[in-house]
Amino acid sequence: MDSSISDLVDKSITFVYSFKPLITPTLILVPSYLTNWCARTATLLDQDLPTFNYTIALFLAYPLGLIMLALPYGPLRHFFSFVMGAFLLQFTINVQWVHHLISSLIAYLLLCILPHRRSKTFVPCFAVLYCVAGHLHRQFVNYLGWDLDFTGPQMVLTIKLSSLAYNLYDGQLLKSPNPPRAATKCSKYALPHIPSLLSFLGYTFCFSNILAGPAFEFSIYNDAINGTKIRNKKNVPSSFLPTLIPLTISLFCMVLFVVGNGAFPIMDPIDPQNNDPVWIKAHLPWIQRYGYQWIALFFIRQKYYFAWKNAEGANNIWYAGWEGQDASGKSIGWDNACNIDIVDFETAPNLKTLSAGWNKKTSNWLTRYVYMRTGGSLLATYAMSAFWHGFYPGYYLFFLSMPCLTACERLGRKKLSPYFSTGGKWSPWGIVTMLTTSFLIEYFVQPFQVLAFSWGWEAWSAHHFFGHVLAAIFYIVVSMVPTKKEEGKKQ
Repeated sequence: MDSSISDLVDKSITFVYSFKPLITPTLILVPSYLTNWCARTATLLDQDLPTFNYTIALFLAYPLGLIMLALPYGPLRHFFSFVMGAFLLQFTINVQWVHHLISSLIAYLLLCILPHRRSKTFVPCFAVLYCVAGHLHRQFVNYLGWDLDFTGPQMVLTIKLSSLAYNLYDGQLLKSPNPPRAATKCSKYALPHIPSLLSFLGYTFCFSNILAGPAFEFSIYNDAINGTKIRNKKNVPSSFLPTLIPLTISLFCMVLFVVGNGAFPIMDPIDPQNNDPVWIKAHLPWIQRYGYQWIALFFIRQKYYFAWKNAEGANNIWYAGWEGQDASGKSIGWDNACNIDIVDFETAPNLKTLSAGWNKKTSNWLTRYVYMRTGGSLLATYAMSAFWHGFYPGYYLFFLSMPCLTACERLGRKKLSPYFSTGGKWSPWGIVTMLTTSFLIEYFVQPFQVLAFSWGWEAWSAHHFFGHVLAAIFYIVVSMVPTKKEEGKKQ
């Protein structure tokens, strides 16, 4: 980095840090005895304090969910959601909690003063740029390092703010005689007017999803707050099992991650920021190296499964995850807060199913408010996903490789599936596509995990770029396959 730019960044960071003494007095929600207990316990368990606090905060959402369940519907619930979300942020990221408050209030001001046709652009741009600033700060002060800061919750907030801006815009468009297709498809989330400040803060600070998501739509949150789907309804299902099951799964995934990642680490355990990742420096035959990588990536995914399933249970406990009842009074399901379908993801027969099963609510956001609003641009969608994650080169190596893989998948579905697909997911052809998807995605995702360009490129190079080569060969060869005519149509 140019020295003048570096000096400017240093001065900017120093200026922002100078406000810390002003923010510190706002840390009034976390009792000292809880802070001291966590510090002692983390030391006894030989765990770093930020990670320990974050884990404890995820579990604290459960008793908070029980309190929420006991509160009367309406404003008190909004207030509780806001205050407890602020408490969890102060507990986990200390003074950095104020970023959440500042960006929320600025976004709300923009929603209030701008026409919806403008705010649907300005609010998402502001939210993304604020998140981007956090990513750049993190990479500047601790490149390739891991530290718990405000960027994680800010990523969740970015989804909420940009979605809310489009919800209001869609509410306006739906009043016209011929609303756009995208607005019509998202009509169930459209809003007729701007929420009150209290309900807005309750949503953006919602305690049960502020740390790990999922960032569901405002209308889903508001329905749970007001009891719209529960009040005066018969045969409302108990939230006990929908809470217990994801909680149990999350605990199992946590154990898998701790044990498996310890046995098959991706990054160097001694100095992950400077030493080459384990599978790159391992002098093993190709098949063994690829096998190690596959196992290591499986175990690293468990930490995401843990956080998402934990959050799912915390939302279900107070019915935020419940979808309500159909016309006959039958429960629709509990998918509102489900952010991962583990089995569907691990056995995905194609990239579409894989993408839909991973981080589902983020996938919904990208689909509804990027893909559908850009005329179905895959490049824009994957680029936004990379942008939202941060600026490590590994993200872009991965996401910008996905359109070519998607193009191959679509071509294969058009040209090959009519010849071979006859029995669904677990048919011989379904199993072939399942194994192929797993085999290729484990290759393409490597840079996403190692972050640095040199490591990502070296990882692909060690595999002779076979994923990209196979994709190119597949597209060229399959393009020549004649398209099978549907039966009953003229030849």
